[in-house]
Formats: sequence, structure tokens, C-alpha cells
Amino acid sequence: MNPSRAARYRGIFPVVPTTFHADGSLDLESQLRCVDFMIDAGSDGLCLLANFSEQFALSDAERDQLQRVILEHVAGRVPVIVTISHYATSIVRARAEQAQALGAAMVMMMPPYHGATFRVGETGIHEHFARVAEGLRIPIMVQDAPAAGTPLSAAFLARMAREIEPLAYFKIETSGAASKLRELIELGGDAIEGPWDGEEAITLLPDLAAGATGSMTGGAYPDGIRPILEHWAAGRHDQAYEHYQRWLPLINYENRQAGLLAAKALMHAGGIIGCPAGRHPLPAMHPQTLQGLLETARRLDPLVLRWGRS
Repeated sequence: MNPSRAARYRGIFPVVPTTFHADGSLDLESQLRCVDFMIDAGSDGLCLLANFSEQFALSDAERDQLQRVILEHVAGRVPVIVTISHYATSIVRARAEQAQALGAAMVMMMPPYHGATFRVGETGIHEHFARVAEGLRIPIMVQDAPAAGTPLSAAFLARMAREIEPLAYFKIETSGAASKLRELIELGGDAIEGPWDGEEAITLLPDLAAGATGSMTGGAYPDGIRPILEHWAAGRHDQAYEHYQRWLPLINYENRQAGLLAAKALMHAGGIIGCPAGRHPLPAMHPQTLQGLLETARRLDPLVLRWGRS
């Protein structure tokens, strides 16, 4: 990234999980405690309604309710990214306008897709992003994730960044993320304001070495990951490596074993939220997986296991 363009947002912006009661209804009291914990734990910002928020299991009314309640509760303490992905351009456009009106700092969107087979080519994807961007005053982040099943080359992403003014941030979650980030930065130049890491920071160090300036992780331990980013940004690469080595077992456990329920399991164990469950038909975490997750976390003494009990 050309250092002449200062990034408006950098650092760690973890995904806020959606909290439910045992019957599957929204638990807003737990939701707000979750948000307060994530801010107290050192998050530079937050991301709402992402895949790790189980956005795919929410109704439109629930989505709107969560966005309004959380943005009002955050009240500008940290910048908030709102995920607006949908297949229909008009719906994504309406979601972008709503998020901006409610005070979101940025919106994040995937390319249009549905299920395993409905895909759109590059012309349609470019039009999709361009129409959403019209008149938008906040930046757009492209979520380049395998879930969309849509190949987005670095050259195509760089072209969209040059041609679509608010489109300036990129969360790269695909295989070989560091190589793609490096190519994107080289091809996009000043148009690439925010090259970001994803996937629970499992590839964080190579991505930072490639030029990543932000990371969107799970929400349970920003206090563990933020120092890695701070050390790296300050040129203390040995310290970043040592800190990453220490936290990597937990990062790995979340990314490869526990998945999107990891944050809620840890928050529940720490007394922050009332119920760790996802919404049916998402299967519950296996008891042995939960045990392994908690044992791994306890070795690190993260704030998540103490915040709700203080």
C-alpha cells in the first residue's frame, strides 16, 4: 500500500456474535454485554451481521433490530462495520443506505451468490458494487471469502478499487491470502486503502508481512490479538512473532475445531452471555471440542474468561 494514502481504519475489528436464548430468540441483554466486553478487550472497531454473526440465520426484522440496538449502544465509542451482503443489488443498496444513516463507519459485502450454483460474472459483480456505491459517503469493504464460491482475482479487485470510489477495503480470506494481498496492493496502489486479514487470524503473520493493516477475527480475545498488530506496526517483528506463537493454539482451535460458536462458548464460560448456542439447525459444539477450547483458553488467561465475573 502506498503510504501516502492514510487508512481511516486499521487494527483489529472482530466480528460480534449474535446471542440467543436457549429457545432461539434474540437475547439483547447478553448482546449488549458482549459488545461492551469486546470494546473493553481492546477492539479498534467491531463488525456486525457477518457470517460469524450467523447473519444467514436471522430474519430481516431481527437484522434491523440488532443493527439499530447495537449501533445506538456503541454510541461512537469505536467505529462499526455493518455487513450488507445479499444477492439482490437493490437490497444491498438499501442496507448500505440504512447502515450509513444509523452511523456505521463502513459496510462490508460479498459478491452476489446463492447456494452452491447461482453465481454472477465479473461484469455483474462490478455493476453490483458500483450501484451500491453510488452516493455512499462511507467506505465499502469487499469480503473475499470461499463461502461465496466466486473467484475474485487480485486484478479484478484492484480494478474495482480504482473505478468505484468508496470501495477501498478488502478482507481476504481465500487460500494463499498473503500472496493475494501482496498482488492486490501492488496492482491497486493508492486505491487500496485497507488490505485486511481474516479467518480468525490463522494467517495473520504472513498477511501482515504482505502489507495487511487490519484484521477481522472472532470476537472472544481481541486482547490477545491486538498486541500482535501493534508490535508489527511499530516494527517490533520479533515481539509480534513471540506473541503470535503464544496465542496461535487458541486461534487454531477456533479456526479449525470450534468455528463460529467459539466466541460464544468462551463468552458464556466467562459469564458475559447467558447462552452459547447457535440457532437450529446449527449443531451444538461437541463436549470434547468445548473442553479442548476452554483448556486452551485458560492457559492464556484471556479477559473473556474474567470480564463477566468481575
